[in-house]
Amino acid sequence: MLSVVGAALLVGALAVFEPWKLWVDETVREDPPVAVPTATLSPGAAGPVTVARGTFVSHEHTTEGTAKIIRLADGSHTLRLEGLETSNGPDLRVWLSDAPVLEGRAGWHVFDDGKYVNLAELKGNRGNQNYPLPADVDWSDYPSVSIWCDRFNVSFGAAALTRV
Repeated sequence: MLSVVGAALLVGALAVFEPWKLWVDETVREDPPVAVPTATLSPGAAGPVTVARGTFVSHEHTTEGTAKIIRLADGSHTLRLEGLETSNGPDLRVWLSDAPVLEGRAGWHVFDDGKYVNLAELKGNRGNQNYPLPADVDWSDYPSVSIWCDRFNVSFGAAALTRV
């Protein structure tokens, strides 16, 4: 009976922690977003243009790379992660947040304290990837980006976005 309970606990722990992800990297190689055909543009529109950028700092896991907000010619915005390198993990999300980016342990848990937008599941823990912003989201209300582990409520890494 004890071995059955132990096996059940082990299976449960494996399902929650997904430890194999620590040894499996998922690399994404998306091209930067491109301008839409000129027939759909309003007069004087230009794009794509980087309007904000930030460099990732490490939190729970070592995280490197750059986050950019890119305005496309049609006025829409995309979050682009370039050169991202972090650990893989369970239930990783890309969040825009109104929380400040704090260094070290102080920044691990702040991103769900205020307003945030869960853009999508992280496509891969390495590489370059794009996340279109919802049309009703004003990115300037969310001056930070977090690679957020929703399962354990902790930031793997974050970048403060600064207008350029």
